[in-house]
Amino acid sequence: MSDAAAKNARLLTPILIGALVSVVLGVYGGMHKGDSIVFHISGFADLALVKSWLAAVVAFFVLVQLASALVMYGRIRRITAPRWIGTLHRWSGRIAFFVAVPVGVFCLYGIGFQHYDTRVLLHSLLGCLFFGVFTIKMLALTRSGLAGWVLPLLGGLVFTVLVATILTSAAWYFTTIG
Repeated sequence: MSDAAAKNARLLTPILIGALVSVVLGVYGGMHKGDSIVFHISGFADLALVKSWLAAVVAFFVLVQLASALVMYGRIRRITAPRWIGTLHRWSGRIAFFVAVPVGVFCLYGIGFQHYDTRVLLHSLLGCLFFGVFTIKMLALTRSGLAGWVLPLLGGLVFTVLVATILTSAAWYFTTIG
């Protein structure tokens, strides 16, 4: 096996586990009849508004992730990466993920996997895909000897899927209902 093939094979297990996470969430969401009452937060009229505001917080930290990644990988040439940029990147990602988890719980447990129109189906698919792709990226971080393009590609994929998920939910809610 060539060195390049060996590096790529190190991704097989994370990809399989991430795919399993996505499928399990989708199957659970499809079989679970939504409860619609997952949690209450004072000051919010309905749970969709809570979910949308939490998604907006996630969107902010995702933008911090994008900016810090661009600085870390030297894509913003006028900025020399400060020593703390890696810490900012890791913590903004952690915060984004931990805020996204209650949103995912609300969606899967409170609503379930829905498909009554194209936007909702796309949102359901993207939400499940996000947690799978995120799993792949986190597991890839623990693998040594990966090709240099792997982590930026996975990070970009996590970013893209999460932004699309937010656009089909919170952004839609705020521009249509809210």
